[in-house]
Amino acid sequence: MDTQASQPGKRRELFLFLFITVVLFPVMSVMIVGGYGFAVWIWQMFNGPPGS
Repeated sequence: MDTQASQPGKRRELFLFLFITVVLFPVMSVMIVGGYGFAVWIWQMFNGPPGS
């Protein structure tokens, strides 16, 4: 195998892995938790708080 030909592919793969683990997953988790909180907030605006 030619190590020079596979070097850009490995570098891109490492970059994508770091991007996904450092940027994408944290952003997606914040968006999911925030979206759930927003949905609960809207739900409680119309139906009242729990136990009422």
